[in-house]
Amino acid sequence: MSAGQSSGRYEAVIVGAGFGGIGAAIQLKRMGYENFVVLDREDDLGGTWHVNHYPGLAVDVPTTTYSYFFEPNPNWSRLFSTGTEIKQYAAHVADKYDVRRHMRFNTSVEGAQWDEDAKLWRVALAGGETITTRYLITATGFLSQPHTPDIPGIGDFAGRIIHTADWDDDYDPTGRRIAVIGTGATAVQLIPELAKTAAELTVYQRTPIWVVPKIDFRISERVKRLFRRVPLTQRLVRLITDALYEFFVYVGLHHRQLVYRRLNIAASDLAKIHRFLSVRDPELRRKLTPDYDFGCKRPTFSNDYYRVFTKPHVHLQTSGIEHIEADAIVANDGTRTPIDTLVLATGFDLWEANFPAIEVIGRNGRNLGKWWRDTRFQAYQGMTIPEFPNYLSLASPFAFLGLNFFNTMEYQMRHMDRLFGELKRRGATTFEVTEEANKRYRDRMSELGARSVWAVGNCAGSRSYYFDPTGEATLLRPMSTRAALKEASRFPLTDYQFS
Repeated sequence: MSAGQSSGRYEAVIVGAGFGGIGAAIQLKRMGYENFVVLDREDDLGGTWHVNHYPGLAVDVPTTTYSYFFEPNPNWSRLFSTGTEIKQYAAHVADKYDVRRHMRFNTSVEGAQWDEDAKLWRVALAGGETITTRYLITATGFLSQPHTPDIPGIGDFAGRIIHTADWDDDYDPTGRRIAVIGTGATAVQLIPELAKTAAELTVYQRTPIWVVPKIDFRISERVKRLFRRVPLTQRLVRLITDALYEFFVYVGLHHRQLVYRRLNIAASDLAKIHRFLSVRDPELRRKLTPDYDFGCKRPTFSNDYYRVFTKPHVHLQTSGIEHIEADAIVANDGTRTPIDTLVLATGFDLWEANFPAIEVIGRNGRNLGKWWRDTRFQAYQGMTIPEFPNYLSLASPFAFLGLNFFNTMEYQMRHMDRLFGELKRRGATTFEVTEEANKRYRDRMSELGARSVWAVGNCAGSRSYYFDPTGEATLLRPMSTRAALKEASRFPLTDYQFS
């Protein structure tokens, strides 16, 4: 049944039409479900790749790796493709696998509550509409709620304020006096682009970021033809890039032993050499140097970021912001910088507003957000939670495998296949992970995480979104992709109750 033929009652509701929601929809169709709807508050699919379209936007994982396992794309133009191409890939996959017709855009979900008597979820939409569903899947992503910093006077600024997650494509930075707040991965891509035409560009840095050289190149038409004609060649290339990333993430970050120390030092040294060759001023170089271990915060790639600060019209301010005036920013060191544009590269309210992104109330009135904050952030296999029957949360604690979201999505789709397959085999309609299985998994993740850089490394000054408000790196699933895929296909079915 298409979204346009909705009766208001579905077998499944998916919240979010990004790559997570698209993958979940494809998996539902594989399992024979057709009466489902994908809801999204935006006007098109793509999630973060639809919302974000700032200058310089590109993926920071090689696109040979950044795709669904089952749908390689032979047409990438570069090793690190642009945001526009990633969005096009999302549209291609949705159309090819016939999930676009299930999507309903410009629809905000306010919350969902489990009805124990009816054994279904009641999903409240903005505007007062309520729909019901047997299964609820939230695929709201990890980075979906933009963060606006609480800086004194920001409401008094008379110029233009642009958040990178709400970029104005009509904005022309030529000749402007621009301030950028933030130096995360987004800012690393954006700042060199703004510097090309801005009259003055001042960057307000709270936490430096590790930046290593970006080995990027165009993919020739000859190579694309080879990928199309002999798909195995592209899969072999992916195998290589996957293995390199897996080695770096798993061996380099999850085992703080001799191997880890050597890899960490080597990565840090690469960034240091890159910084030294790009910036000859020792004081500027010092300001750009992180004081935390490589890997505590997501590192990124750029050949232009460090170099841009050597330009006479680009300034780095590290003393912090005292307040904002109608036409200027006053720093803590007393420096007053006149500006006409304020760019907020301040990221997202990950833990404050995204866990969960909507209010979800399960059995016995358990409020998911409150329960997570009152106990610990936790989810079995990064997907299911006790007291929340027939509910899958794809952006949960312990869900994210690391640098490549598609690896996360692949194990989640396999988990869905095993879980729903058992439902059908038993003739059941309800599943719920047991408290015991959830606790056992949570304890195992804590034990594995205790050996990681995030637990024993020098991460105090990183201000990384990997860490929840209690200081645990519960965003991440501390295991290899191979191990996660194996568990998704073999987890004990006794970890769930079926009825």
